[in-house]
Amino acid sequence: MSSHVRILGIAGSLRRGSYNQAALRAAKLLVPENSEIDLFQLDDIPMFNEDDEKRPPSSVLELKKRIRRADALLIVTPEYNYSIPGVLKNALDWACRPQGDSAWSGKAAAIMGASPGAIGTARAQYHLRQILVALNLFTLNQPEVVIADAAHRFDENGNLIHEPTKQLIRELLKNLVDWTRRISPTPESIPASSTATARHPLSGGAPA
Repeated sequence: MSSHVRILGIAGSLRRGSYNQAALRAAKLLVPENSEIDLFQLDDIPMFNEDDEKRPPSSVLELKKRIRRADALLIVTPEYNYSIPGVLKNALDWACRPQGDSAWSGKAAAIMGASPGAIGTARAQYHLRQILVALNLFTLNQPEVVIADAAHRFDENGNLIHEPTKQLIRELLKNLVDWTRRISPTPESIPASSTATARHPLSGGAPA
């Protein structure tokens, strides 16, 4: 890979005033030198239907193209009922299908999340980590960015105003960039025969 690291940022919330969308916008301003965050909105991704996976809609094709173009991923999730929102899980499923054509596999990733609650998105992030293992994403372990009490971390315009949180996001992004450079092979080191397909996370024999 080149020395410039391209990160694709995805927030698992469609709400206009989402704290997680705001956290992702803040991260875009806090990236280290020689890196950038490109944002992708999930608004136009339809519900996954296995009947359509070989003829996916244009929004899914664009998502997969943007994932493949990125060197790393930053996924920002709310917490709904102790887990991640359906809109995020739906996008994760779409971009790993059809079997053998996952856009996620082998990418470096970092996660974070924001919530008005006292424990932030800790439970949702734990579930998300489990899902990313199935997708063969290499997720950064530390720091854990769990933004609690979000109503007091952002102003009325959605700007992050809490300096300790800004510093934690800076550290997360620095570690993500370092991790990406560490695990990403240079083009000349990839053997031409490296086309083996691993067992797909949604493959279970009979159609669901």
